[in-house]
Amino acid sequence: MSAPARGPLAPVEWLRQRHEVETPEHVELRLELAGVGSRTAAAALDGLLITALLILIQIVGGFLSQLDSVAAGWATALLTLFYGFALILYYVLLEGFWGGRTIGKRALGIRVVMDTGRAATMSAVVVRNVLRIVDFMLPFLFFAPGILLVLLTKSHKRLGDMAAGTIVVRDRPIDNALAALTAAAPAEEPVEAGPPELTEDEFRLLDRFLARLGDLAPEVQLRLAQEMAHRFEAKVPRRAGDAEQYLLELFADEQRKRRGRFAARARTGGGPAGRTSLPAERFVARKRETWEAFHTVATRVERTGVGALPPGEIPSFAARYREVAADLARARTYGVDPRVVEYLERLVSAGHNALYRSRGRRRPPLWRYVVADFPAAVVTSWRYVLVAFLLFAAPAVVGYGVARTRPELAEEVMPGMVSRAQQAADREARGQTYAQADPESRPPIAAWIISNNIWVCFAAFAGGLLAGLLTVYSLVFNGLMLGLAFGVFANYHAAEYLATFVAGHGVLELTAIFISGGAGLRLAGALIAPGDRLRRDALVVEGAVAVRMIGAVVCLLALAGTIEGLLSTSDAPAVWKLGVSAASAVLLVLYLTNGWRVATTTGAASGSAASAPTPGAATATARGSTSAPST
Repeated sequence: MSAPARGPLAPVEWLRQRHEVETPEHVELRLELAGVGSRTAAAALDGLLITALLILIQIVGGFLSQLDSVAAGWATALLTLFYGFALILYYVLLEGFWGGRTIGKRALGIRVVMDTGRAATMSAVVVRNVLRIVDFMLPFLFFAPGILLVLLTKSHKRLGDMAAGTIVVRDRPIDNALAALTAAAPAEEPVEAGPPELTEDEFRLLDRFLARLGDLAPEVQLRLAQEMAHRFEAKVPRRAGDAEQYLLELFADEQRKRRGRFAARARTGGGPAGRTSLPAERFVARKRETWEAFHTVATRVERTGVGALPPGEIPSFAARYREVAADLARARTYGVDPRVVEYLERLVSAGHNALYRSRGRRRPPLWRYVVADFPAAVVTSWRYVLVAFLLFAAPAVVGYGVARTRPELAEEVMPGMVSRAQQAADREARGQTYAQADPESRPPIAAWIISNNIWVCFAAFAGGLLAGLLTVYSLVFNGLMLGLAFGVFANYHAAEYLATFVAGHGVLELTAIFISGGAGLRLAGALIAPGDRLRRDALVVEGAVAVRMIGAVVCLLALAGTIEGLLSTSDAPAVWKLGVSAASAVLLVLYLTNGWRVATTTGAASGSAASAPTPGAATATARGSTSAPST
């Protein structure tokens, strides 16, 4: 037995998967999820644009490399940084400042939003795109993990979306929806079908039952059909002997009445059908100017919040938002054209994003994140950072001991490092520094070091989504290699020589490694031991903290790479490098101390706020009803 036909749009509607969000006004927003096809096509288009951009950078960089000047060196350094982070910058800047869209997403009609239907926050955009590195971890199977997860999860989420609390939805153009409806208005009066006999709850129940009828066993179909028919016979006498045929005819009649020109809304509560008729076409015509006026304002303040409006206009905006939200509920009841319903859903979503965005009239300045939020996240995560330090330090000690006690083993395992140690001993004997570069080459070297180190830390952070296995491996491996290297250099009496080179940038660089490992372990903790929270909720909360830790990592590595490229590779005396090392240690202590102060103050304020909830605070609830059709 197959499910009944649902009208011309039924096959398409059946294939669509939706994510339902209930607003504080108890209005349901139904966001259609983007499938793997549209997301892959958008990613392919974005990939072509990024590739073209990288080729352009290479051409300009090749031209600059032929110039021998300090200015050309600095320009090459900037291009190197841009080249190294083009992928992340492309997605973060466009999705963060262009309403969750990239050029590819815009072309395919999709966008990124939060699970709650709100506009994607910058923090969430950074999380989902930094963790994009997980999709590249399988050799020769790039994007395979992301594609598989989009196919297998109900909300079509890859790992980055899970950690960020985001979804990718279809974003059809809405500006022309009303005009298209007006142009397609019928020339003749439709036949009056009368008011519906069933209430909205009863009609919805019947609709969902028939939609699932084909999935039931024959005996279950027969039993449930008879029970359903018996339920509705009191209102609509049975004209067909077969219960299933009766339900099909009843559904067709009710659907026709709800689409008729004089469709009436049934009273709620199971009472008799009412006759509060309101023609769908007249409803749209009467409300059109109101909707379009609200659309103009709502799309403007969706990302900035109502704080961008003059104080006198905020109450009016809130009132119009509630009116449009009520119109959305009426439009669904009256059977208004689906394009208009979608238009109203987008309007309500824009107004909802403006009214219920994060508190605060404007986004904090960048320096506030750098000097306060980033170190505060590190301080509050000190346990994870400590574990990361131990996972790095213990193998380093073991590696140093092995290299010192069994030098022949080190020569077999690391012949390249032995050769470098011998060269270092020779350079020290000649009075030369460990690594030395021309002044024109130092800025590009610094840029390359910064890019490389940041990507290594990104990988350690993203490894937390693999239950922390990659994070642990990264920490243990790098610690072991560092210990072996110092042990080999010590065998050739060049350990102090190497330490002089590392001293200038090592304090900041090693600290950044520990913090990135702690961020990855924080993600792993949310997956493995979420506590009394849902695993998906724990991942989003911990991901928001972890990405701020990564912000601190980027700041520290930018400074460390600059020191390494400009100072460590110079012929500056050792005392200068040791002085910079001491200064960087003091700066690091002050940086984390300020983070501790901010974390303590913020924690106290959060406790006060928790004990006295703010009146009027409201949030949207994502119902997670993503199967199609919803049942």
